[in-house]
Amino acid sequence: MTARIDLNSDLGESLGTWQLGDDAAMLDIVTSANVACGFHAGDSLTLQQTCEQAVERGVVIGAQVGYRDLVGFGRRFIDMEPAELTADVIYQVGALEMVARVSGGRVAYVKPHGALYNAIVHHEDQAAAVVQAVVAVDPDLPVMGLPGSAFLRLAEAAGLRTIAEAFADRAYTPEGALVSRRDPGAVLHDPAEVAERMVRLVTEGRVTAVDGTEVTVRADSICTHGDSPGAVEMARAVRRALTDAGVTIAAFTGSSP
Repeated sequence: MTARIDLNSDLGESLGTWQLGDDAAMLDIVTSANVACGFHAGDSLTLQQTCEQAVERGVVIGAQVGYRDLVGFGRRFIDMEPAELTADVIYQVGALEMVARVSGGRVAYVKPHGALYNAIVHHEDQAAAVVQAVVAVDPDLPVMGLPGSAFLRLAEAAGLRTIAEAFADRAYTPEGALVSRRDPGAVLHDPAEVAERMVRLVTEGRVTAVDGTEVTVRADSICTHGDSPGAVEMARAVRRALTDAGVTIAAFTGSSP
């Protein structure tokens, strides 16, 4: 396994007077920011401020695209026609690209969010629709997703660079998928436990599944969720433990803060 890893977080998800997470603090820790695009979360000013702060800190900006579902925070599956989903993804990436440019940066990758992220692990039509959108916008844009997913397989076949992602605070099934948030134990809360798991994942390529079995997980980037309770403390613990283990923390695009 590589001794180099990217740390990413979902940011820019506040909406008006409703504040979610501490983006400024997270941007001091991570190397890549998955910035919401206004469909599942985020208002225009929040997105602009998040991009500006990312640029100031040298953090790479990614477009976090999702279903048009502000009420459900993008965590509800929507049975969309592929053409409609492709158009929605193009719209979101295009909008954030302009916000990023105004802020002095650019969109450097695409990561689906929430229910869309989970759906395209197996949903071939929607996975293909997202791939088609990225290819149409910029075939040089990398995409981030779950290892072994239909999304990454189809993206690779289309010539896109793929970034395999692991999740610091999520439990895994024996098959290497994420445990549903509806199930007990899906989200981990102990920073020390999470940090130890991530050091093992990066250095050994393995993680303990929810049933106690060992699962092989390959990752180019680790997600530390910005909206979880204690998110900043957990992200700091993960970064500190990885650094102490001799792992280089750097963005997969080649840039780092």
